Amino acid sequence: MNILILGIGNILFQDEGIGAHFIHYMDEKYEFNSKEHTISIVDGGTLAQRLIPLIVKYDKVFVIDCIDALNSKPGDVYFFDYLNAPAEVDWQGSAHEVEMLQTLNMIKMNGDLPSTDVLGIIPKRVADDTTFELSSEIIKAIPTMEHTLLNAIKDLGVEVEIKNAEMTIEKMAQISFKRDIINGPRV
Repeated sequence: MNILILGIGNILFQDEGIGAHFIHYMDEKYEFNSKEHTISIVDGGTLAQRLIPLIVKYDKVFVIDCIDALNSKPGDVYFFDYLNAPAEVDWQGSAHEVEMLQTLNMIKMNGDLPSTDVLGIIPKRVADDTTFELSSEIIKAIPTMEHTLLNAIKDLGVEVEIKNAEMTIEKMAQISFKRDIINGPRV
């Protein structure tokens, strides 16, 4: 099985960039190994529709992005199958030009959508100022996001090892702009 871990977000706009920051953090902190699966970690930035040719190549996709949800607060974490999204969840509050929701809908309409799970978080600050800093609510939610994604990956039979226990999301948010965006997934 080909597995894609796809981070979405604009790292220039605080919490809006958590998807990108988070996948770089996971890539730096963990080693993912499997004899039967390939695991690619990709920073999709705000490429949205331009990611379609990449996404359709995979059997399993995990999308990490900011979301909106009714009766939620900053730092709330949601994990759901894209095809069975809770009614209260919406992606319309982010700073992306074309939403990931719309992109996945286009892939679905063409019948090419791989099995897709969404790890979404409610942001506190989006586009107030240009900065790489994340809100305390997002930082406090990282262990929940991390635990959720690791469990889902392990359930697929992927082995996970810590390779850099010193990495934190705060450190990564300050350097993730130096990482590749789409010029080649880390496999």
